[in-house]
Amino acid sequence: MFNKEIYQIRRNTLKQRIGRGVVLLLGHSESPINFADNCYRFRQDSTFLYYSGISHPDLAMVIDCDTGHEILFGNDYTMDQIVWMGPQPTIAKRASQSAITDAQPLGNLKEVLNSAKDQGRPVHFLPPYRHHHTMRMMELMGVPLCSMESMASLELIRAVVDQRIYKSNLEVAEIEKAVNTSVGMHAMAMTTAMPGMTEARVAAEVERVAKAFDHHLSFPIIATINGQTLHNHYHGNTLREGQLFLLDAGAENAMGYAGDLSSTFPVSPTFTKKQRQVYEIALTAHAKAVEMLAPGIPFKEVHLAASLEIAKGMKELGLMKGNPESAVEAGAHAMFFPSGLGHMMGLDVHDMENLGEVWVGYDGSPKSEQFGLKSLRLARKLEPGFVLTIEPGIYFIPELMDLWRKEKRFTDFINYAKLDDYREFGGIRNEENFLITETGHRLLGKPKPKSVKEVETLRTVAFG
Repeated sequence: MFNKEIYQIRRNTLKQRIGRGVVLLLGHSESPINFADNCYRFRQDSTFLYYSGISHPDLAMVIDCDTGHEILFGNDYTMDQIVWMGPQPTIAKRASQSAITDAQPLGNLKEVLNSAKDQGRPVHFLPPYRHHHTMRMMELMGVPLCSMESMASLELIRAVVDQRIYKSNLEVAEIEKAVNTSVGMHAMAMTTAMPGMTEARVAAEVERVAKAFDHHLSFPIIATINGQTLHNHYHGNTLREGQLFLLDAGAENAMGYAGDLSSTFPVSPTFTKKQRQVYEIALTAHAKAVEMLAPGIPFKEVHLAASLEIAKGMKELGLMKGNPESAVEAGAHAMFFPSGLGHMMGLDVHDMENLGEVWVGYDGSPKSEQFGLKSLRLARKLEPGFVLTIEPGIYFIPELMDLWRKEKRFTDFINYAKLDDYREFGGIRNEENFLITETGHRLLGKPKPKSVKEVETLRTVAFG
């Protein structure tokens, strides 16, 4: 936890922003894998964590914006629970660690909420994203499931986004701890992956680095020879020379802050000529995006600039034709870059996306419906304190090739005959994490091996 005064200041800011009524924040419960006592790793709800710092299951918090009063709800462990789980701080003790003076049993929560509703005061809550929370909110608020989404407080969503989106120096320091561990995870993959290994073996070596630093994974590892599938969590293939290997992995530190990096490297000691050409185009797009990062720049413009570099590179390879600017405007480049350039990062690896991309990444503006561009999670103007990823990629997706060729889409821009030569190529992505500063930007954490020379040097080490 940070100093308890930090959480008090955060809650006071929230009270001032909301102004009237009570704010209800539900913490997470344990999630059983296959029976009640065998659970997934507990991870506290990020907004609850942001305002309390308390990572413990089955808690709730009510913040009264009219009186300033705050209550932490939870139940102390019984002796039976202590026998299995060991002694734990009381709920009152946990509350005091977050500068909350009132701790009550969880059974009192509904009564407190009913009292506020009887007084005609609004109860502000965030849209639930776990089924357990949805059921709990139905019980607490006395409303049917169909009303739940419409009853979630847009005022609270906007207030939380406006606070959490700006990372303090203390938060940035925690994020950098996670990023540094993440860099080690990627270096481990580059120095241990060998022909004949399974993807699962590489993923295990990557996770071992996180565990060695007492960190967790910020998301399930993507470790694949099929990098053309953007979120590929299958680890059953065997690596062979001549293939590319894509790793997307990050650590989450003890405070819950995330790192998120991607790397692509050859299974062989060096890239083939074709692989190097595409890899360097992706690096050029990456460098262009990083160069543009500064306060006041709409991230959508950064995304489009990176897309243009990819379109130019694809034209040089003979895979695209015509005017690259027109191709990007039409969306033809999405054949190779169907995803967004990056996203916010913090307590969530995709920060606050449970609150809605339109509020987090677009500041309320509508999203594009164009293929590729609609996957851009962040488009708003950049501001100091934003932490985000830069991750342009180039992907050769056979199913997309076949569909667009059949539909005769973008025939003025895409050379389908030449495209067949890359059908088994796979995908390339490099990803780094950045802080927007008052004057520009700063790379977070240690630099990740990224250039052709750096990557091939590590691959040479792997082969001895």
